[in-house]
Amino acid sequence: MNTSHKPSRLAGALAAGCLAFATLSAVAQNLPALPPVQQQGQVEFLTGGFGADESNAIKAASSQYPLALTFSSTQGGAYVANVKVRITDARGNTVLDTTGGPYVLVKLPAGRYKVSATFNGKEQTRQLSVPRSGTARAGFTWNT
Repeated sequence: MNTSHKPSRLAGALAAGCLAFATLSAVAQNLPALPPVQQQGQVEFLTGGFGADESNAIKAASSQYPLALTFSSTQGGAYVANVKVRITDARGNTVLDTTGGPYVLVKLPAGRYKVSATFNGKEQTRQLSVPRSGTARAGFTWNT
C-alpha cells in the first residue's frame, strides 16, 4: 500500500479546516477582515486602515509583523493614505516600493533599514532597526 500521499493530504485537510474555522470565528464575532497581504519580492506586507474596524484589525495584527508604519497629518491627527513608501536595506537595495497607508505592516528579516515616506511631495526618512522578535514602529506626520 502506497502511503506517500497521506501526510500531504492530511496537512492540506488540516490547513483548510483551520482556515475555515478562523473565517467562521471572525464572521461569528463580526471581526473585520484585514486588507489582503501583498508580496513584493521576498517581502510580505499589507496596507490600509481607513475606518475604525479595519484600523483596529490592523493594530491587532501589527504584533505579527516586524515593522509597523503609521502615517498622519498635523490637522487634528487625521490619518493619511497615498503615501509613497520606499524601504532599503543596509546595502541600499530596495526591498519594498509601494504606495499605501495610513498603516503599512511589513515582514522583514532583522536588520537595519532606511524608510522613506513621501506625502504631497514632502519626503521624510527614518533609519530603523528591525528586531529578531517584536515589532519596530515608526510614525510619520506631515503638516497639511
